[in-house]
Amino acid sequence: MAPLMFKDAFWGSDFTCHAGYDTMIQRLRDGRHMCKDVEELLKMRALAEEKYGKELVMIARKAGGHTEISTLRASFEQLRTQIENIGTFHIQLSDTMKEEVKKIETFRERQKEQRKKFESIMDKVHKKKVSFFKKTMESKKNYDQRCKEADEAEQGAEKPGAVSKSTEKVRHRAKQCRQTANEAEKLYVNNVLQLEEIRRDWEETHKSTCEVFQQLEGDRISMLRCALWDHCNHFSMQCVKDDELYEEVRKSLEQCDITTDNNCFIEMKSTGTKPPEPVGFESFYQRDTSGDTNGQALFAGGVEDMMRRSYSCSDALHRSSLNIDVDHFQASQSALAPAGDSSLDSSDDGYKPLPGPQPPAPPASFTAGEDFYVVLFQYGAQEDDELSVNRGDVVQVLERGEDGWWIVELNGLSGLVPGNYLGKI
Repeated sequence: MAPLMFKDAFWGSDFTCHAGYDTMIQRLRDGRHMCKDVEELLKMRALAEEKYGKELVMIARKAGGHTEISTLRASFEQLRTQIENIGTFHIQLSDTMKEEVKKIETFRERQKEQRKKFESIMDKVHKKKVSFFKKTMESKKNYDQRCKEADEAEQGAEKPGAVSKSTEKVRHRAKQCRQTANEAEKLYVNNVLQLEEIRRDWEETHKSTCEVFQQLEGDRISMLRCALWDHCNHFSMQCVKDDELYEEVRKSLEQCDITTDNNCFIEMKSTGTKPPEPVGFESFYQRDTSGDTNGQALFAGGVEDMMRRSYSCSDALHRSSLNIDVDHFQASQSALAPAGDSSLDSSDDGYKPLPGPQPPAPPASFTAGEDFYVVLFQYGAQEDDELSVNRGDVVQVLERGEDGWWIVELNGLSGLVPGNYLGKI
């Protein structure tokens, strides 16, 4: 695109009009205001960056993580370090922007001095031109008036029939008017010539001023463009730097290993390699020492099985140690009341307590000589291999487990039930 020139585009419509010059001056003042706006933007951004950087540094220094161990702690420490570094870089970026603000302020003041210098010259030329223009217009007006008077006097002297004496006076007056008109003409011509010299001087000064103003405007645009460009570059570099620092954190996280951290914790805080021995049940009321006792409840299934299947209740233990009389159940069959709950709830710690004393269960028929037991307490199955029984049911014991769980059969179904829930018939 071909460049346009200020000196070819900002002339007034008449001799005393300075609209073009005023337009250029307004443009330079607007440019000065734009410089102040850029300065203000950079100042506010610098303050924001400084505040942000200081907050990042404070966050990094106040962050905890001291309770962590091994590789995850190392990664966290790396993150803290890089956040502090990023905060430091943002503070440095704030200082850089403050320096840019100072440069723009210096440039703006220098342009103001140059503009004021040419403004002063142009103001003097304008005043001189306008003043001489007015003087020339007054001389022109006087010249026109004197010429008009001389013409009238000469026309009066040429009229016939006048007395000779008065004719001489009229002619003498006409001659004087003509001389005055000629003097006014000379003055008018001199003023026009001087005004032309002033006009040429003003025109040259105006052209020079236009060139200077155009150069100032070009310098201002170039400077602000470079300042904004550098501003964007600073933040682009900051983003790249931030990414590089975060990449260091990612590299550290790649070294973070779950197994390593868990092994480190175990090696540092291990309290033992074996679980405690299980606690066996020791009945207070020992009925016999034969192998069919159901009072010994040992848990060979491990801690989880012990938590699920252990139970203790002094009343229940006392009841389990008593022999059950068949005739007693037959006598009390009609006196039994309905049981309360149909199932037993587990306690909060996973153990299954025995229910409290309940009325005797009703009797059931069985074949003599077989290993039959009566159910003392109702039990609801909680696993697939367990069997639900109701109080008073008569079951056949198929196998007595050493962990206190017996395999019994009821109505053709078999499964595990707590041994101390049963009483020998």
